[in-house]
Amino acid sequence: MEIRLRAPGSTSNLGPGFDALGLALTIYNRVVIRTVSNDRRRRMCITGKGVGKLPLDESNLFFRSAEAAARRAGRTLPGLDVEMHNGVPLSRGLGSSSTAIAAGVYAANVLLGEFMSERALLDLATELEGHPDNVAPCLLGGLVICSCENGRVETIRALPPRELRAVVAVPRFELKTEAARAVLPEQVPHRDAVFNVGRACLVTAALMSGDLPALRSAMRDRLHQPYRASLVPGIGHVLEAAEEAGAMGACLSGAGPSLLAFATDDAASIASAMKNAWERQDIQVDTAVLRVDGDGVTTE
Repeated sequence: MEIRLRAPGSTSNLGPGFDALGLALTIYNRVVIRTVSNDRRRRMCITGKGVGKLPLDESNLFFRSAEAAARRAGRTLPGLDVEMHNGVPLSRGLGSSSTAIAAGVYAANVLLGEFMSERALLDLATELEGHPDNVAPCLLGGLVICSCENGRVETIRALPPRELRAVVAVPRFELKTEAARAVLPEQVPHRDAVFNVGRACLVTAALMSGDLPALRSAMRDRLHQPYRASLVPGIGHVLEAAEEAGAMGACLSGAGPSLLAFATDDAASIASAMKNAWERQDIQVDTAVLRVDGDGVTTE
């Protein structure tokens, strides 16, 4: 049996929606899974991002996620030969770990007869990741508003306007999610929480209604971005350059260090402005203009 999967990268938080908002993007990891009869071994070949960094044995996150899904069903997976071509960069705030988790649980579900519902897959993927804001858009596609309580994930999915573009500026240094979470305080002022609640609602409403100009003020944040700024040199210059070039809003992508700007017609000039601003800080950067992926993990 052979399965070919495509798993989209994602951006999360979208400024103020910490651990609650996520958006699937048209940057992909592709996986080819072949079953091997009478053999329980796991073999993997990786091309693209992560070559030489990601394990090729059972400790790979894809295999661990697939095994978790099989255990949830009380079943055993056959031997697997996997080819993985990664387009999503590692440790850059674009959901690379979520693609491995989502593809792993999805592949196991297909191999074992689709015993898990979409919701059950999302609950398991969230359990493995620790938060839903990247695995949810990776699995479902589009804009996903999510909340998690007692292991259950509640989501609402929507598709933003087709003309929306996500400009991503990806610096050539990594920032582990663990390090980015470690700098966050245990408590925040009540006024900052109120500030973020209002703006997270505005971001959601702007993307769902098509009132994209509202994003500029809506994407301000006080819960995570100010604390993580010290880990991302030049962040203020790059976000300012994006908005001066016409971005409808700009923010840290997930835990960073990538930065995200929303745009429509002027996306290329915004990408250029962000790249130039970072390179003036002696930081090399790659940029891309992406669309919203509406499919989530899917077979090809």
